Amino acid sequence: MAKQIARHDINDELYIFKQDNSERWYARFILINHKKWLCKSTKKKDKDEAIAMAHRIFLDHQIRHENNTLVQSKRFTDVADRVIEKLEVELEHGGGKRTYKDYIRALENYHIPYFSRTFITSIDQEAISKFVEWRKGRMNKPPASSTLLTHNAALNLVFKEAIEQKWMIAAQVPVLSSKGEAGTRRAAFSEEEYDAVLNEIYESEQNAHSEKTRQIRELLYDYCEIAVNTGIRPGTEMENLTWKDIEIKTQGAKAQFFIHVTKGKTTKYTGARKIVCKRDVIGALTRLRERFTLRTPNQKLFLLANGEPTPQLGKAFEKALQSSGLKDSPRGPRTLYSLRHTYITWQLLAGTSMDVIARQCGTSTAMIEQHYSHVKPEMFADALSGVTFDEEKPKPNTQSAIKRQKRTQAKYEKQFREWEAEYKKRGCI
Repeated sequence: MAKQIARHDINDELYIFKQDNSERWYARFILINHKKWLCKSTKKKDKDEAIAMAHRIFLDHQIRHENNTLVQSKRFTDVADRVIEKLEVELEHGGGKRTYKDYIRALENYHIPYFSRTFITSIDQEAISKFVEWRKGRMNKPPASSTLLTHNAALNLVFKEAIEQKWMIAAQVPVLSSKGEAGTRRAAFSEEEYDAVLNEIYESEQNAHSEKTRQIRELLYDYCEIAVNTGIRPGTEMENLTWKDIEIKTQGAKAQFFIHVTKGKTTKYTGARKIVCKRDVIGALTRLRERFTLRTPNQKLFLLANGEPTPQLGKAFEKALQSSGLKDSPRGPRTLYSLRHTYITWQLLAGTSMDVIARQCGTSTAMIEQHYSHVKPEMFADALSGVTFDEEKPKPNTQSAIKRQKRTQAKYEKQFREWEAEYKKRGCI
């Protein structure tokens, strides 16, 4: 606890003092017809300047007391905790916005740790400026404008609560700036880079030092194939998929696959969404079916062969990135989430509209515009350059190739017919 090391009495109602934990003087005073002693920092190191400031503080508080505009302040933590509690109640009862969770995270991770026991009325423009510098260091980078908007909205909720409870007045609320870094591009893979990562995962599976490690890498391979061919968010969305979430529609040797995403970042606010899968998910689904012959509709899709979930997929993927030399990219480090960015990038290059991609991925066209705008010129390379490359003409099929295609079609037709029958009978493919 801080100790008082100096004191100077100005009059019976006012004195200044200094503590061992600060070089600045504090003013302590009691107002006429007011029961409690108040304490305010003069922000002055010089004694004479502190005395002059103490007179000004005393006079200001006396006037506000007489005009009934004097408020009894609260610590920032106390007010912020009330705001968080209200936001959590709203979320629990389904009335909250999806941004409420972001507000709570901003308050808990940044504002409360910094302002903590500071009185809400002491947070002035100078305090905000110091907080901005501290936050930049904590993030190890300047925050994006979108992040600042979220932080400012959260902080303004605290100020609003303080005003409503008469712990501060509106004139005391400092100005918050939302000028930050522009939205960053998202790290993705080219087709060649993605193939290199898959090959690394496969090789590491073959050389695993234990059966459990082998199972993790085996599962990771299929996880990647489904993520990069659907755009589903790695994490909560992928990990909560069950066998009943996969739907199949067939026509002869052709099949369309759909995945129902029921849990994740946006489903609480937008509801479940139906994902259309690219054809390349067939290999992963085939391997998963072979490993889980006794699967049930409610069983999670991504389990180890022994039936257990694993939290190690992210680490295993990072090792594969490091081993293949693809961890870093011009747009930042790659992670498991880069598979989703890859899907969006590939779809844009294929000419799929942003609106369709946004609906498929459970996001907004504005987000895609912001983070993937660098892809757009490449989408129109022929028109912009005035040069169109000739497409390679496919070589005519030999008789043996035609026979192989027919056998493959017959195999798929039989396979998909069985899968559809199981889907109708058991509730999962």
